[in-house]
Formats: sequence, structure tokens, C-alpha cells
Amino acid sequence: MTESCRWDEVLAEVRKLFSVEVADDVLIPSIRDMKVSELISKFRECFIIDVLGQELAEAVKWLEHVNAELNILSARYRLSGYSLPREFKSFRENPLAHLKKKIFIYVYDYARGKIGLKELVKKSSSAAYTSLRTNMRSAYQVWGFSAILNYLFEEGYGMHFPEHKYLTIDRAGKQKQGKIPPNTVLFNPKKGFISFFYEAPRPLSWEDSEDLRAVWSLYTTLRPDMMVYSGKVMDIVELGSNPPVKRPNMLVEFKELTDWYERSRDLKSYFKKNPLTAEEWRSKWLSGLYTGLADALGVKKSEIRKSVEEGRPLRIKEYKLVQVYTSLYKPMKTFLVSRTKVPQAIRSELENSGIEVVDGVGFDRKKLKPVAETIESYSSFLGADYVTVDLPVSTVIKLVEYAERVGLKDLANAVEELLKNA
Repeated sequence: MTESCRWDEVLAEVRKLFSVEVADDVLIPSIRDMKVSELISKFRECFIIDVLGQELAEAVKWLEHVNAELNILSARYRLSGYSLPREFKSFRENPLAHLKKKIFIYVYDYARGKIGLKELVKKSSSAAYTSLRTNMRSAYQVWGFSAILNYLFEEGYGMHFPEHKYLTIDRAGKQKQGKIPPNTVLFNPKKGFISFFYEAPRPLSWEDSEDLRAVWSLYTTLRPDMMVYSGKVMDIVELGSNPPVKRPNMLVEFKELTDWYERSRDLKSYFKKNPLTAEEWRSKWLSGLYTGLADALGVKKSEIRKSVEEGRPLRIKEYKLVQVYTSLYKPMKTFLVSRTKVPQAIRSELENSGIEVVDGVGFDRKKLKPVAETIESYSSFLGADYVTVDLPVSTVIKLVEYAERVGLKDLANAVEELLKNA
């Protein structure tokens, strides 16, 4: 980070370096000084540090936990690499530089006289804060996902899928083949497979109206943080069901903010009309969503429908949304993982809805034990495409000892690796 500076003073210098010319009724900025780019960069850095300094410092500490867990994940599963959501990848590499990008256009608009100082400050603050919060949410989700996988490794699980050991902790480009594949499938020779879907479902690719009509329900489906399936599940799409994916065995939601339960989310976007004709799918999905919302909010379904038909935003508390997820997807188990403690009243309401709360987790992997153990309980050999041969542990130990005794270290390592990554 740069040394403390007055962003207002730097901004005044920036404004002096611009003049605005009129050409064909279009305002065109004319830069008078070649150092303007450097000065704009300095302003953006000073502004971000002034507005978000303390929270930015906290984000950097969070990223240390995320990086540590990812490093452990890579080493344990011997990953060839991993990918992260594009925005979070940029933020993780350099939080300050990432946030600076979010206010570039506003500084430019101010410098050429398109917006005033108040609007500049308002828009820049909003853009930077939104980006910071979004990325801190991603940071906690990535940490939680990685920590659970690391815990399961300690219980004898290896990575069955992806075979090339390049783990994608995002959904970018995964639905191009008309399927929603897992992010990873873990395998334990004695217990079976577990399939993980991070931030799924997502829309499938489409080319014309007929295609879009078929997959429209995936555009309007609510998206939990993590879905877990028993066995080897390579595609969860079920367009004829409501919601249009296979019923998960388990849902996991991660909450990173201290006051997350006091916050609300606007669900109006989920009710947008299809620009093309896909009313059959939309109507079927909406019917199920109205019921789920009504159950979670304790109101009549007709009241939800009326709010939507009138175009009024439907705001719902974050903890109520977790109840909606549970009502819609009907998993065998839902876990809510909270970084901080959850008030008893909120906790009780969630637990009465069948949602297990694991709070005060911070960045302590050990506190995810109840979540990991429940996930492990869903291990099965469903969907296996080959038959495994279960050797007695004593036989395996003798094989390793023999290999080491005759100097076949590669064979000994191969046997151990086979047990972990079968």
C-alpha cells in the first residue's frame, strides 16, 4: 500500500490535466500531461485506502487463511493446479489493485466533467465496497470448500474426479456440453464416492428459442453455496423436475459477515419474465418457489404471488433464504456455517426448520468436523463405473514392507498412492 495521502488534493491535480473538446456533439477528453495516468492511479489508491483501509487490511488477513488452505489442498491431493472465480482470482492476487480497477471509469468521467465530485465519491465508494464485500464472501466460501476437502483427506479420501487433478473452484464454462458436472468427486476405497457441486446449478448453453425454452428454469433457480451428492454423480440436470436438478443429499451455506442474519436480499431478479416463450417451465418453477417462500416467511402463497405480479421487490432476510433453499431442494441435511456466533433466536428458528447451525467457526478447520462427518456419512458406491477389490489392510502393509525391503520404493509409494487416490 502507498503512504498516506490526500485523495482530494490528488484529484484536483487530475482535473487540471484534462480539457474537454467538442467534436460532432461528443465530449472528448484531451490529456495535457503524459503523467496523467500515474496521477489517476495515485488518486485511486489513496481513495481506496481512505475509504476501505481497515476492511481492506482485514481482507488481506482473510486471504492468508485462504491461501494456506489452498496450499494444503494442493499438496495433499497432489493437484496439478486449480482455478478460482475470475473476480476473486484477481482480488486474491492483489486486493488493492483489483479495487482500483472498479473506480477507474468514474475518475475518468469526473476528470472530463461528466460527473461532479459528490457523484464521483458516491459511485466510487459504492463500487469499491460492493467489490470488497463480494470478494470477501467468495474468500470464505473458497476457504470453507477447501477446508472440508482437506478434512476428508485426513479420513482417507482421494480425488477421483477430475482425473487430471486440475480442480476448478468455479463454474466457468462447465455447462457448455449441456450438463452440470461436479467440481470434484472424492473416493474412499472402503466407503465409496462423494460428489461436490460448488455454486451450482447454473444455466446450460443454448443456441435458439427451443434450446432456451428447455433450459430456462436453470436461469431462475436459486443457487446454494455447495451441494453434496451421495455416490459418483457426474450430472445433476433434471429439466423435468422442480427445481430442475437432482435432489441433493446435503446443502452447505457459508456466512462470513458478523451481522449476516440482519441483512436482506432482493429476489426480484429471480422473477423476471422470460424474453422468449418458456412459460411452461417458468410457471412450474414459480409455483414451487412461491410455496417455498410462503413456508419460510410464514405468509400465504397468494401474498407472494401478488407482490411479484405487482413488480414490487421481494426482500428476504439472509437466514430466511437458507430456509427457502431447504424448502425448495429438500435435502436430507442442510448446514449453515457462520464465521461468527449466531444469536440464539435466529439459531433456534433455523434449527426448527431442520437446518443445523455451525457457528463461531472463524478459519478453524477443526470446527467444520460436524459438516465433514455428515458429508462422509453419504459416501456410497452408487454410480461407480468399475468394481473395486478390497484387500485386507494386513495384506497391503505386507506388500509395502516387502517393496521397501527389496528396494522398490516406487512400488511402495505407488501402493500408498493407490489407496489414497483410487
